[in-house]
This record gives sequence, structure tokens and C-alpha cells, in this order.
Amino acid sequence: MKQPMHKTTRVPPRLLLNPIHFLSLGFGSGLSPLAPGTAGTLAALPLIILMQQLSISLYLAITLMVCFIGIYLCGETAQRLGVHDHGAIVWDEIAGYMLTMFAAPTGWLPLLMGFVLFRLFDIWKPWPIRLLDQNVSGGIGIMLDDILAALYAAVLLHLILYIMR
Repeated sequence: MKQPMHKTTRVPPRLLLNPIHFLSLGFGSGLSPLAPGTAGTLAALPLIILMQQLSISLYLAITLMVCFIGIYLCGETAQRLGVHDHGAIVWDEIAGYMLTMFAAPTGWLPLLMGFVLFRLFDIWKPWPIRLLDQNVSGGIGIMLDDILAALYAAVLLHLILYIMR
């Protein structure tokens, strides 16, 4: 009988050959031995920079599509690994950072601030994020805590940028 893997168990790199796992593992960034969630968030940076050139409605549509697709992707990889939210699954971080940066001004300072705020809320998991993280399973559970962390980060980011003006 196969033993369940722990959240930090090493993931076989061959999983990257499967497009579902390639995406859910953040194009391979989730295989980083150090801070895979941070590496996954960084993987979103080029996408966000490109998407900031789009209209706000197209940016939102793509981001929502990434979030909804993530439910399936993350759920499939979690099932394959036998771990609810394995640390290498970072599609949720990619979606979360994209959502954090929705309607934010372009430039390195908002990108840096959004990155730090998203990582802070994703790691800290204030109420009700931690509650959802612990009680909602499957792909939706994996995505939901990062979506909420992104909403917290986005609100704070926009507030800080408004005050800085």
C-alpha cells in the first residue's frame, strides 16, 4: 500500500511532463527546495507585467479564468500526490498574485508591494483564511485561501497606494 506523502515530500520532476501538473507546479517553480510558494509567486511576475498592458476587464477575465482552472489543476495534482495542499502546488500563488495586482498601477513599486503583501497574507492566514485552509478540501480548498489572501492584499495595496498619492 502506498504511503501518503507529507506536504514537504519531494515531488518527482517527471510530473512536469504532464501539462496539468506542469501548470499546477507553477511551470516547475513549485519544485524549488526553498520557499516554493515564494518561487511560485515570482513565476507569476512576467505574466502580470504582460497583463498590465491589457484592459482592466480583460485582465480580470484572464485572472478569473486562472482561478477557476486552478480548482481543477490543483485538485488533480493533490490527488496524484496524495497530499491535500502539497507545498509544490503553486498555481494558487500565481492566481493569488495576479488577483492582488488587479487594477494596480504599473511599475516596480506596486509590483513589489503587492508581492510582499500577498506573501504576508498567504503565510499569515488571518481569519477566515486559516479556517478555510483547514476545513475546505480539494482544489477549491487549495485555491480559496490564496484568493482570500489576495483580496486582503489587494485592498491593503490599493489603500496604501491611495494614501501615497
